[in-house]
Amino acid sequence: MSSSLDKLLANPRVWRGRDQARQKAGLATGYPDLDRHLPGGGWPPASLTEILTAHYGIGELRLLMPALARLSTASPQHDFTEPGWIAWVAPPFQPYPPALQQCGIDLSRMLIVRPKNASEILWSAEQALSSGTCAAVLLWPETLDDQASRRLQLAAEKGRSWAIAFRPLAARQQNSAAALRLELHPEGTSHSSGQGTRVHILKSRGGRPTVLSSLI
Repeated sequence: MSSSLDKLLANPRVWRGRDQARQKAGLATGYPDLDRHLPGGGWPPASLTEILTAHYGIGELRLLMPALARLSTASPQHDFTEPGWIAWVAPPFQPYPPALQQCGIDLSRMLIVRPKNASEILWSAEQALSSGTCAAVLLWPETLDDQASRRLQLAAEKGRSWAIAFRPLAARQQNSAAALRLELHPEGTSHSSGQGTRVHILKSRGGRPTVLSSLI
């Protein structure tokens, strides 16, 4: 590396994305292989994560359960005297309490929000994220353009909350302010056969794209 570039990078006014990402410890995912490929060693805190799938039920929630279980019983990124809320905004299904409880989720810290229309989905998620009382907010928006994703990212930073937006595979071609974007595919022809789920890291702030097979 040239001496002139060394001097430039040594300037404290120069922002280095990889270094910045590593300064913030991530929330452990519960999957060591995934943690190794994420800057900070886990889910990026106080930011937006997008999970893209062709359809629901291929392991997207199971991927989040270890982290959500910890957040529902403790809140390491807040100074709360009690754990933060886990808010579900417009889920396309009815969460099944026994299964969540078996995963370690404290059901008393769960909130399920059923907005009347698409515009209220984003508004509800933004309010929950910026409130400072939610450890995580899961949302299933009908649409999410670049501007809306930036609003969610800012709200997550303000409330020091973790936003998780579930989107269709077609959203891969759209710009997004999300700090992390994952694409999930079932391995083989039958996910129920135990062949696992392939996780493709499309975008990771401070990291690199990669594919992890049979992660879940």
